[in-house]
Amino acid sequence: MAIWKDPTPAAKANEPSRFDLASPAPAPAATPEPMAPAPAAPAPIRAVDNGAAARESVIAADLTIEGKIEGSGHVRIAGKFKGDVKVQGNLTIEPGAKVSGGVAANKVTLAGELDGNIHSAQQVELQQSGVINGDLKAGTLTVAAGSRIRGHVECGWDKDGKSVAAKPEKTESAGAA
Repeated sequence: MAIWKDPTPAAKANEPSRFDLASPAPAPAATPEPMAPAPAAPAPIRAVDNGAAARESVIAADLTIEGKIEGSGHVRIAGKFKGDVKVQGNLTIEPGAKVSGGVAANKVTLAGELDGNIHSAQQVELQQSGVINGDLKAGTLTVAAGSRIRGHVECGWDKDGKSVAAKPEKTESAGAA
């Protein structure tokens, strides 16, 4: 006598139980064909490689987000974001978008409004509708007519404070002792 009730009916003799694996079909008796190579696994997504394979994250126009963004991909902001953005890719601030916080990226394209400093960028492009209220440090700066900047601007310097322009070669002076 069983002390529990079995909820599944007993398996019929000609049906496999639900946990039995189906037996494989018998192999044909003919000569075996050479095995085809297994399909290649998809290539992993690499980190930023000059923008070629990088992914882009988007904050849509109807979103307001507060926090911090860090990563190696590209970021496009069309809504409102309050916090710091530090990416190894490109940052694009769309027209009508507003970012309040510090920014560090390879390239910053600004068509919206930034209330904060651009701490480090190789290239900054300020488009016609762009507004910066803060300090800017970049290797190069492109400013379109109609854009506005309020703050301290430093361009053409690398991270160590040295000029990005071509460095003069050292020359030896004649007659040095």
